[in-house]
Amino acid sequence: MTISAQGKLSSYKFYEAVMSSHARLTYTKVWRIIDGEESLREQYKPLVPHLLELHTMYKALDQARAERGGIAFETEEAKFIFNAERRIERIESTVRNDAHKLIEECMILANIAAARFVEKHNEPALFRVHDRPSDDHISALRSVLSELGLTLGGGLKPEPKDYAVLMDEVADRPDHEMLQTMLLRSMKQAIYDPENRGHFGLALASYGHFTSPIRRYPDLAMHRAIKYQLAKEHGNVKERWTPTGGWHSEYEDMLQLGEHCSMTERRADEATRNVADWLKCDFMQDQVGKVFTGIIASVTGFGFFVRLDDLFIDGLVHVSSLDNDYYRYDNIGQRLIGESSGQVYRLGDTVEIRVEAVHMDERKIDFALVSSTRKPRGEGKTARDKAKKADGQRTMRDTSTGRGGRGSSSSSSRRDSAPAGSGQKRPRRAKKPANFEPDSAFRPADAAAKLDDKALAEKKAKAKAKAKRASAKTKKIAAATKAKRAKKKTSSDQ
Repeated sequence: MTISAQGKLSSYKFYEAVMSSHARLTYTKVWRIIDGEESLREQYKPLVPHLLELHTMYKALDQARAERGGIAFETEEAKFIFNAERRIERIESTVRNDAHKLIEECMILANIAAARFVEKHNEPALFRVHDRPSDDHISALRSVLSELGLTLGGGLKPEPKDYAVLMDEVADRPDHEMLQTMLLRSMKQAIYDPENRGHFGLALASYGHFTSPIRRYPDLAMHRAIKYQLAKEHGNVKERWTPTGGWHSEYEDMLQLGEHCSMTERRADEATRNVADWLKCDFMQDQVGKVFTGIIASVTGFGFFVRLDDLFIDGLVHVSSLDNDYYRYDNIGQRLIGESSGQVYRLGDTVEIRVEAVHMDERKIDFALVSSTRKPRGEGKTARDKAKKADGQRTMRDTSTGRGGRGSSSSSSRRDSAPAGSGQKRPRRAKKPANFEPDSAFRPADAAAKLDDKALAEKKAKAKAKAKRASAKTKKIAAATKAKRAKKKTSSDQ
C-alpha cells in the first residue's frame, strides 16, 4: 500500500505471500520506544527508524480520519486482575496508547484496500456495513442531549463529522463514558452484507474485514474471494476454486453467510458481556454494605442504573427504594420525578450508593441510594429554552396545594431539605406509599388548579350568579304552582 502525506490510500496491490516475523514486540514496548525510552531504543536499534516512520504515518492517517469525520470512540473496557487464589483482586481500565492506535489505523487501511479490490472486480464478498442512524433514534438522542445542555449538529441527517465534533466536546467531562455509550446506542449496529452501503461510523464509502482470517470467518471469506480473483487474472481457476484456497461464491450465498455471521457476532458479544457481568458480580460479593460513588448511566421506569467510578460496574437503584413518593418517568428528559417532593434523578447525576445485594444467578447487583448531587438545572441552555420550559411548568404547578413537580426545587440529598445554610428543614408532605406509576397512569390536575387567582375568582362569580338566577326562577315556579293549587281548591269548594 502507498499512503500519501495527507493520509490517503493512493495505491495498493494484492499478492499471495508468507509473512515472516522479525521481532516479537508488545504494544507497551512499542509505545515506550516511540515515547523515547533510551534502553529499549538501544535494544531494538535496527527497528527504531521503522517504528518512528510508522508513527508518523499513523499521525497522517489519524488526521485524515478527523478531516473526513470518522468517529473515534475512546471506550473504556474493564480488565480483571486475579490473585494467586484465582479470585479477582481488582478491576482496572484497559489503557490504549498510540501503539494500539497505530495498528488499528493500519488494519483499517488494509480493510479499505480489500473492500475496494472485490468491489472493483465485482467479486461477491462480505462488506462491513454500518448504516445511518434512524430518524427516531436521532430525535430521541437530541431530546436527551438538550437536557444535558449539549447539541448534535446536522439537523435531521447528522453526518459522522457531527458525531465526532460532539465526541470532542464531551471528552473531558466526568460522564464522558456514559455519553459515548449513549451516542453508540443511537447508531445502528454494523453488519456483514454483500451489498456495500458504506460505513457511517468510519465515514468510508467501502469497508470490509480482512485482517483476522484465523479468528473471524468474514475475513476468511474475503481472503478466499481475493485469492480467486488473483488466480482468475492469471487463468489459474478450476470452476469455483483455486489450488491455493481461493473460492468464488454466488451473491445469494454471501447474503446468507452475512446474516449468519452477523448473528454469531452478536451472540459472541453477548457471551462476552455475560462472562464479564458474572466476574463483576463475583467481585462485588465482598463489597456488600460498602458505599461507592458513581454516575447515573441509565434511567428507566423502574429505577436507574448507576455506574461506579473506576470500576465499570453497573447496579440498579430500584424506584421502590427511593423516598416515600410516586416517581414519574420522563423518557425524553431521561429522569425520574417525585410527584410530591419534586425530587429529580436524571441521567448524568453523581450519586453515592450502598451495595445492597448481589444476585450471581441473574448477574445483577442492587444498590441503595445514599445521596445525590444534582447538576445545575438548565446547564448549557439558552434563555429561550429556559423561558419555554418555565411556561410549561407554570401550567403544571398545583398552586392550591403547593405540590412539587418538574418545576419545583429539589435538594442535592436524598431527602427534602431547606436551602443550604438555612438551618431549617422543609416541612414534610403527607407521606405516600413508595410506588411508581407511568405518565399515563397519573390523574390529570383539577381544572381549578390550572387557573390563576383571577380566573378562579371569575369562575366563582359566574357560578354564584348562576345560582342566584336558578333560585329566582325556582321561586317564580313555586309561586305559580301555589296560585294554581289555590284556584283549583276554590273551584272545588264551590
